[in-house]
Amino acid sequence: MSSDFESYEQDFAVLTAEITGRIGKVPKLVGDEKKQMVANVEKQLEEARELLEQMELEVREIPPQSRGMYSSRMRSYKQEMGKLEADFKRSRIAYSDEVRNELLGDDGNSSENQRAHLLDNTERLERSSRRLEAGYQIAVETEQIGQEMLENLSHDREKIQRARERLRETDANLGKSSRILTGMLRRHIQQQIKLAWLLQFLLMAVHTAFLWKL
Repeated sequence: MSSDFESYEQDFAVLTAEITGRIGKVPKLVGDEKKQMVANVEKQLEEARELLEQMELEVREIPPQSRGMYSSRMRSYKQEMGKLEADFKRSRIAYSDEVRNELLGDDGNSSENQRAHLLDNTERLERSSRRLEAGYQIAVETEQIGQEMLENLSHDREKIQRARERLRETDANLGKSSRILTGMLRRHIQQQIKLAWLLQFLLMAVHTAFLWKL
């Protein structure tokens, strides 16, 4: 089953790479070329969503104890999908420098200023994206560590329960052995008392017989 999931992963990676490249071209196109590129990207985004659905179905078939890693990867892919959709939405309303200048009547200096402003905003977005990705990675690692700790605690609990059961069995065996030894000791003492009385009786009989001879 995991091989099917990994196959979907590879298809998703190739598809999202193609989508990213085409999204980057959309703002540079106009007219029919732009419409065609937008239609292609929309079609590929739909294919990517279907791949995610297939991957999610595969994850549901994984045993719960092994599902954590795949669930984390699915969250990462969904986040990537959301980013692609947001980038695509921005690219559809973006214009090339020439078109923007024609519509707004900007001169060369204004265009340079806008370009610098856009680059600055892009850098800030990239920095924010890197921080979010770092935070997400930490969250994923923390979740994995927590899951490992829970599994270790579960194993430790089972070991403690087995140790307690063995201790109870040992206590029961010791109690049984103690009762047996106590019974044996009691019988031994009784036998010793009987032997002592018998010996005393024999001594008295011998002493009496000796007196009669005298």
